[in-house]
Amino acid sequence: MNIQAIRGATTCLENSLEAIESAVQELISELVKRNKLEPTQIISVIFSVTNDLDACFPAAIARKQHGWEKIALLDCQQMFVQGDLANCIRIIAHVQLADDQVIKHTYLGQASMLRPDRSS
Repeated sequence: MNIQAIRGATTCLENSLEAIESAVQELISELVKRNKLEPTQIISVIFSVTNDLDACFPAAIARKQHGWEKIALLDCQQMFVQGDLANCIRIIAHVQLADDQVIKHTYLGQASMLRPDRSS
């Protein structure tokens, strides 16, 4: 096994618990699915949000996922840069992968324009 970092991001429609919850669930679901991850492979996940999202903690949403109870999760605020994408949730997941596992970064919604080379 080797340790790798998987990046991703998404946007949500508004600064509400429901919108953030939906965006986080979709992002982590896609990240897990695209990378064929089991929760035991995930070491830690850091979520960052733009300063316009303060209705809830993304890590608290992720912690409710089956098998994620023991994963180290952290929230932080993304550095403010004028003109940055609004309502954005970014993620970096540290994972243990088999040597033949290929990383698939996950950029969804408006966040796909952040890394068009890694969006599908």
